[in-house]
Amino acid sequence: MPRPSSVVIVSPALAAANNGNWQTASRWARWLRGTGRVRITDRWPDGNEADDEVMLALHAVRSASALAAWSAQGRGGVGLVLTGTDLYGDFAGHPDRDPSLQRADRLVVLQAEGPDALPAPLRAKTRVIYQSVPPRVARPKTSRRLCIAVVGHLRSVKAPEVVFDAALRLRDDPAIQWRHVGEADASWRQQVQEVQARCPGYRWLGPLAHGDARRLIQHAHVLVHPSHAEGGAHVVMEAACSGTPVLASRIPGNVGMLGAAYGGYFPPGDSAALAALLRRCRDEQLSQDPEAGLLARLRAQCALRARLFEPAAECAAVRALVQELQDCR
Repeated sequence: MPRPSSVVIVSPALAAANNGNWQTASRWARWLRGTGRVRITDRWPDGNEADDEVMLALHAVRSASALAAWSAQGRGGVGLVLTGTDLYGDFAGHPDRDPSLQRADRLVVLQAEGPDALPAPLRAKTRVIYQSVPPRVARPKTSRRLCIAVVGHLRSVKAPEVVFDAALRLRDDPAIQWRHVGEADASWRQQVQEVQARCPGYRWLGPLAHGDARRLIQHAHVLVHPSHAEGGAHVVMEAACSGTPVLASRIPGNVGMLGAAYGGYFPPGDSAALAALLRRCRDEQLSQDPEAGLLARLRAQCALRARLFEPAAECAAVRALVQELQDCR
């Protein structure tokens, strides 16, 4: 039987932020309850560290001081969870990143392409742990219109301009309906308003509560996810686990979630290719056999990938990681 553990999870953000780091930390703490002591902190040491045996740190740069302090005390048993910005974004070249990678006994990435973004000598100690989400029942979909969901704050890395241009390319068909969710600053908001004025089928809904966003995905025919870079987008997983297929940019973070053989990719930044895929989906809706079309095939492929995102699978992987880290002490 595995022996009980005492785990500290270092998260740059706590409950008040309610962002991706906190959601991961909270979920992993839940998986580890019953296997020993587990606590979450935003810094280490914090005055409560005497009994900590294993550290799980989120974000190579933002948790760099905690990792350095743990190492300075000669402690082993540390796992580092890498985010998209650690692998592909602003922090990939940060001077604190590589020392953190070296100090960790295990590295964790959230999709299968993640190890390829790391130096080859570090890949042997890297583990892939997919995040999880409770599944939702797929909803029946009308063929009278094509309902497209886009979920993500309007930031450059999320490529909202690809959505705007694709919507304008398809504006001649008002039955192609876009629902775009996410916060937007003044600059993006102005662009949104211009697109809405020119495209009857496009609507920006602003930020929604998580449950409302999930329901939107659940009722959509397709989720469009055009990001330029991702570490492993939660929204892709939510779509796959809701019976909603995905059209996604062919970037490592999306391929690592959906698989190299997935049939719903378009080149990053290529709004014309995205529009062509959506036009094909709409045309096939109106054909005599829509269940033989692209959406049906993508829905089947997503259903197979959804097995990777089951809560029981993530729970087992996190517990196995902690056991590995105990052996590294």
